Amino acid sequence: MLERNFEKIYNRFKLSLYARVFKEYRKDSKGSLSEQEVISMEIINALGEPTVNEFASMATLSAPNAAYRVNQLVKKGYIEKIQSEKDKREFHLRITSKYSEDYGDIFGYINMVCQRIRKRFPEEDVEKLDEMLGIIVTELMKETDVLRLVAGRDTGRAGE
Repeated sequence: MLERNFEKIYNRFKLSLYARVFKEYRKDSKGSLSEQEVISMEIINALGEPTVNEFASMATLSAPNAAYRVNQLVKKGYIEKIQSEKDKREFHLRITSKYSEDYGDIFGYINMVCQRIRKRFPEEDVEKLDEMLGIIVTELMKETDVLRLVAGRDTGRAGE
C-alpha cells in the first residue's frame, strides 16, 4: 500500500509538470523551451545553482554540449550565469523568474497540495510528515543525492 500510494503521488507531480511542458511548448516560438530544455532546467533547479561542469556531469553531457545548452537557455532568458566569488573563472547557473512564470505550475501545485495538507490534518501530523520527508531525503535516499554524487558540495537543496 505504501509503495502504491508513494508512486501515485510521484506520478501526479510528474504529470503536472509534463502537462505544463506540452501546453507551453511551441515549435515555432523562439522563446519557448523544448522538452529537452525543460529537463535541463529541472536538473539545474535540482542541483541548486550548479556550475556548467556540474550540470554537464549530472546530465551526462560533454562540456561543449552542456555549454551550448546553457547558452541557449541564457539567450531565452531562463537562466543567468553568476560569476563565482571564490573562483572568478567559474560560473554558477541561476534560474530566472521567467522559468517559474512560464513553467512553474509544478511549484504552485506543490504549494497548493501542502496548503491542503495543513488544512486537512492536525498540526502535529503535518509536523510528523515534514520530519519523515526530511529523513527520507537525507537518510533513506542517499544514492540519489545528486549534489553529493556529482559535485561533492551542499547547497541546502537536498534537505528542503
